[in-house]
Amino acid sequence: MQSGLGKTDKWIIEFETSDSGINPLMGWETSTNTLSELNLEFSSKEMAIDYAKKNKIDFEIIEPKKRKINKKSYADNFLK
Repeated sequence: MQSGLGKTDKWIIEFETSDSGINPLMGWETSTNTLSELNLEFSSKEMAIDYAKKNKIDFEIIEPKKRKINKKSYADNFLK
């Protein structure tokens, strides 16, 4: 099985949850900070950095890992 490459060209700003807890009624994880539910997508790294700087958001850049692609043929299953 192979993983797809859909939506891998986007840069995302995710906010960290700082004050999570357990909801006493349902038992689910909850937070009073609604920013933890928000993800912002940008088409380039520079646009994401500019947005974070304009809005005074502390950020950490996590570069995507290089994928090693092994091309395989269906016939290889029977040749070994």
